[in-house]
Amino acid sequence: MTTSDVMLEVTDMVVSYGRIEALHGISMEVRTGELVTLLGANGAGKTTTMRALSGLLPLRSGKILFEGRDLTHVQAHKRVGEGLIQAPEGRGVFPGMTVQENLDMGCYLRKFSNSAEYKARLEWVFELFPRLLERRTQTGGTLSGGEQQMVAIGRALMARPKLLLLDEPSMGLAPKVIQQIFRIISEINAQGTTILLVEQNAQQALRRTNRAYILETGEVTRTGTGEELLADPSVKAAYLGVG
Repeated sequence: MTTSDVMLEVTDMVVSYGRIEALHGISMEVRTGELVTLLGANGAGKTTTMRALSGLLPLRSGKILFEGRDLTHVQAHKRVGEGLIQAPEGRGVFPGMTVQENLDMGCYLRKFSNSAEYKARLEWVFELFPRLLERRTQTGGTLSGGEQQMVAIGRALMARPKLLLLDEPSMGLAPKVIQQIFRIISEINAQGTTILLVEQNAQQALRRTNRAYILETGEVTRTGTGEELLADPSVKAAYLGVG
């Protein structure tokens, strides 16, 4: 691996909520083309990590490099302009806007150079999520949870991410829908989008990931390939209900 292969490099990242330190100096990296997963129980620091990476939370100390550029103190909207795009926990769909209008919000800070480029991107999103094409004129607030998750991911894809941050995409969804969402995530990655995924569904995530980091109380306690962690007895006991 060369330095240019590393898209995201996080070094000794410390984040606090007031006097309470939530992340205690975590370090991690995501290489170009990878699907990397952050696993951990509730309160482990997964969403805090994602919010810090996207610029919504300041660092007390540490460094965030994205394609070699220091983004540690860069504002959130400028990180979007760099191609660091997040589909947030809880989906964040605009309930009064149509599916089409929600998707178009993804283009707001990363505008297309011409209509042909926009049309091609939109068609790709509809190929990934045929249900959204069917629901194109329906308002976001009337969609099912799975459909809203599709909108959230589709909206992020319309921003043309270099690195897509996915925060708990399976949360609150039925098992059949979870399977569908994970298949689409794998397809997005296979078509060239680098992904950093936060998940509690360890079985689904580890089966698809290149590498994973396990967070416990704000610290990285274990890392390895998906296969290695699926075979790790401590991971099985803590996250897979085996042991």
